[in-house]
Amino acid sequence: MIHTHIAEILCVKPKTKKTKTMEEDVKNRKTKKTMKIEGEVVVMKKNLLDFKDTMASLLDRIHELLGRRVSLHLISSLQPDPANEKRGRLGKAAHLEKWVTKIKTSVTAEETAFGVTFDWDESMGPPAAFVIKNQHRSQFYLKSLTLRNFPGGEGGAIHFVCNSWIYPSHRYRSDRVFFSNQAYLPSETPELVKELREEELKNLRGNEKGELKEWDRVYDYAYYNDLGAPDKGPDSARPVLGGSPEFPYPRRGKTGRKPTKSDPKSESRLALLNLNIYVPRDERFSHVKFSDFLAYALKSVTQVIVPEIASLCDKTINEFDSFEDVFHLYDGSIRLANGHTISKLRDIIPWEMFRELIRNDGERFLKFPLPDVLKQSRSAWRTDEEFAREMLAGLNPVVISRLKDFPPKSNLDSAKYGNQNSSIREGHIEPHMNGTSVQEALEQNKLFLLDHHDALMPYLTRINSTNTKTYATRTLLLLQEDGTLKPLAIELSLPHAQGELHGSVSKIFTPSEKGVEGTVWQLAKAYAAVNDSGYHQLISHWLQTHAVIEPFIIASNRQLSVVHPIYKLLHPHFRDTMNINALARHVLINSDGVLERTVFPSQYAMEMSSSIYKSWVFTDQALPKDLLKRGVAVEDPSSDNGVKLLIEDYPFAVDGLEIWSAIKTWVTEYCSIYYKNDRTVQTDTEIQSWWTELRTEGHGDIQHESWWPSMQTRDDLMETCTIIIWIASALHAAVNFGQYPYAGFLPNRPTVSRRFMPEPGTKEYTELEENEEVAFLKTITPQLQTLLGISIIEILSMHSTDEIYLGQRDSPNWTADDEPLEAFKRFGKSLEVIENNIIRRNNDKKLKNRSGPVNIPYTLLYPNTTDYTREGGLTGKGIPNSVSI
Repeated sequence: MIHTHIAEILCVKPKTKKTKTMEEDVKNRKTKKTMKIEGEVVVMKKNLLDFKDTMASLLDRIHELLGRRVSLHLISSLQPDPANEKRGRLGKAAHLEKWVTKIKTSVTAEETAFGVTFDWDESMGPPAAFVIKNQHRSQFYLKSLTLRNFPGGEGGAIHFVCNSWIYPSHRYRSDRVFFSNQAYLPSETPELVKELREEELKNLRGNEKGELKEWDRVYDYAYYNDLGAPDKGPDSARPVLGGSPEFPYPRRGKTGRKPTKSDPKSESRLALLNLNIYVPRDERFSHVKFSDFLAYALKSVTQVIVPEIASLCDKTINEFDSFEDVFHLYDGSIRLANGHTISKLRDIIPWEMFRELIRNDGERFLKFPLPDVLKQSRSAWRTDEEFAREMLAGLNPVVISRLKDFPPKSNLDSAKYGNQNSSIREGHIEPHMNGTSVQEALEQNKLFLLDHHDALMPYLTRINSTNTKTYATRTLLLLQEDGTLKPLAIELSLPHAQGELHGSVSKIFTPSEKGVEGTVWQLAKAYAAVNDSGYHQLISHWLQTHAVIEPFIIASNRQLSVVHPIYKLLHPHFRDTMNINALARHVLINSDGVLERTVFPSQYAMEMSSSIYKSWVFTDQALPKDLLKRGVAVEDPSSDNGVKLLIEDYPFAVDGLEIWSAIKTWVTEYCSIYYKNDRTVQTDTEIQSWWTELRTEGHGDIQHESWWPSMQTRDDLMETCTIIIWIASALHAAVNFGQYPYAGFLPNRPTVSRRFMPEPGTKEYTELEENEEVAFLKTITPQLQTLLGISIIEILSMHSTDEIYLGQRDSPNWTADDEPLEAFKRFGKSLEVIENNIIRRNNDKKLKNRSGPVNIPYTLLYPNTTDYTREGGLTGKGIPNSVSI
């Protein structure tokens, strides 16, 4: 077949060039002055991971022997096109030179620079854009075009930053157009560029029907109707999230897949191992990122081989028999039973994945890196001080609040849920309050609360109908003189046996170190940690960073041109988010997915996150407002951020406020360059369309909330952009990259509880008295779910080797404007100062919450701006620009 095709190609006769007459040539030379513009085009070809592309690559090279297959036309900013006076005139076609000799078929994706020469009429002025046409059979990645020595260009150069996949031309309805790196507000766009600008946005909005293809470039909205698999049966069905008052939710990117057979409102799903979920091609992982992700994700296939693992347990099926068994995951791993087991595993796992699972030798399965929480001590995690410190510096430091009324009150509707107020009383806690009374502590702002009661109680009956057996918890804490928090009591609540209308039934547990009371206290902390782990994954992490940011990405690409200053400001903070969210819907948050298997709300997990979204407020995501709302700070007009922390040694808040301030300063300086007054914001048609669509479509279920900024002032725009960047960068880093350091050892952050607190007189209580470790381990996450859980959080805690951190850009030529470049340098310098501040605070022994008993310095908000080594893996530091994992 290939020989026939090559023969056909080689038989094609080259076209003869038409020659101009001498008179025509002389006439043209008199009327216009043509100049040669030398340029450089940087591209990246698909690699051999795309096996189906090997044939296309060979045919592309053969075609290039006979003709130039990639052409570029510059577009004038001054002369109109005779065929359409609203557009700039096209220059003569130029072609990439030496494609055959430069493009190599390689296992790795490598950048290649091509020379290109344009014949350009001087009277056409500097080009504002260019058109590229790909007549090959396969796509390539176009990184940039740079025109050298152009009169009037920046340093004699004009830059076009492209970063886009170029498919064969027949895949597109209109030409692929790229603009120079000059930023323009809509009203300031050159006349001959306006129509191109508007047409490109129309292309990105699309109007395609049916399933979207990888080359479609369409950004559109859809409900979360792809989580369930109703065709498998009612147990695998899940409610549609979004589009209803009962289940409101942010929108996700549209794929256009067919509905399921049994439920027309649900979208069909791809096979588990098919990761080709549609997102616009330029939103997909780079080759480096995808390779890193695959390497990190290899162990996550444990969900496919769970039945095989069960046969490997030494003593009790699916149970750890001691903490020592858990420690073996890191220093000894689980020994495979025999060679037959290895053979069976190889049959169901691709070899590359199997090799990673086996790790260092062929006999040990799933050996994990030692989590930071165990590196200094194997028991420090159990201390009360560390339990409390992680609420300020652990992986979920965004929930703790100040107690303003005692006892704690519920905000649940008493008409529906009865009395849900706390049963904690002074008598429970005052013996542990270092001589301070409850009233004094309230007046001195010394009482704090980790409260998951209201979030969980409405779902608790249904959750406990599964294999989960858990409580809704409240944890009360005292701020001590040394700045640390001391747990005072943990309240475990269940719905009343006679029904929700009768309120809750609660038990109060207080600190104890010895005997069975000490063991019971450790279990009470475990139940509180289970609540916090579930809330962290579902709400703090998934909902409040991943899910809420995706509508901003879609709206920005649909309504803001790539030359819009705000698009240039925000675009780095959207990198890889749609891709990772699509993968999450595919394997993590779907029915029977990893989250349902490993986190206690099980099949009610995403439905529960929908109920929390009802109370999500965009403007409260600004860190100072968040801290004020939780009562952990008070207003202070004299401070830079307008707030004063009530817990001075609160690592997340201290570092976070510095990062917030740096982002806000950068955004303010940048926006002030383009928006001189409020009127400029009001008359910016793209900004107004963007903000309207974001509210009415992207977050359409809460569009009528009064707290949405009106987008009528510069302050509205600056605060909005600051919040978006904060959520995508620092907030996500704070709640994501600490997962493996703290939760890689599941007893420290259990995600499931399987039985209630043992009652005196039962066999479970006797077991508690006789063997504390067995009782503890039988209560929390079992072995198989632990293996799967820590496999996943190891992946999620990894930095890619091509990570781009806050204060960095993927190209130094992201804008042609000098003022923003200078402001961005100042932003980078301010982040360097923050890095030094963090190091200094971590070395200050008086700040006990910075490292704690486990001796983990707080570096989750360490920007990593100056690290250009591209260190990947479990670094525990660095703020990526975007929600990229």
